Amino acid sequence: MERDKIRNLVSQALREEIGGSGSPTDPASDGGGTGMPAVIDESIKSVITEDDLKGVQPGSQLLVKADAIITPAAADLIRHLNIEIRYRSRLVATSHNRLIAVGADHGGFAMKEELKKLLGGAGYKYRDFGTYDEQAVDYPDFAHAVARAVADGVCDLGIIVDGAGIGSCMTANKVPGVRAALCYDEASARNSREHNYANVLTLGGRLISVEAMRSIVGVWLSTPEGESRHGKRVAKIMAVEKQYLR
Repeated sequence: MERDKIRNLVSQALREEIGGSGSPTDPASDGGGTGMPAVIDESIKSVITEDDLKGVQPGSQLLVKADAIITPAAADLIRHLNIEIRYRSRLVATSHNRLIAVGADHGGFAMKEELKKLLGGAGYKYRDFGTYDEQAVDYPDFAHAVARAVADGVCDLGIIVDGAGIGSCMTANKVPGVRAALCYDEASARNSREHNYANVLTLGGRLISVEAMRSIVGVWLSTPEGESRHGKRVAKIMAVEKQYLR
């Protein structure tokens, strides 16, 4: 799967108007030949100021929480730089209205099919970004597609399965706005959501059982983002990302 195919997967989801928030844009329409405008994730913050926009490049996307306050000076700078605002609602544990992006390589295909049954049975909507059989494929392609769907707001959360879960986690975390966590038990799943506000979960389909997957996913989806002291630390994670997007 080449990069343009990944773009097409996300573009198709946008055209079908599933999930997400803010005004949809075509991911393939950005400039610079990268296939991806810079996404600056400030969705941890309640107030967006001019200082938060220092170094942000023209044409970037700014991800903010739905009820964030944008100061007048920041709003003027946003207009001047032609920055697109994307709104993200705070995810709560009791909401089954979330749309989950799922994906896997050949090593995670079988577990992905079980994952879909779990999600459907629990009342979650999901979008399957492939792969669709056990023929050998490259895990970065599918991890990228799922991560991009989450970063763009097409889907609220993402779950990726490959043989060990490590490569997909590395790939997903290259996408700005994504906080992917490889989880291997209920404790790590709970911690990743409560302490780290993880929005993508990766799993090792050849390292854990289907039963373990069910318990991990159940805890991960039912755990809310933690209190503000955790949010402040997550904001520092995103600030590091922001430095390297300039």
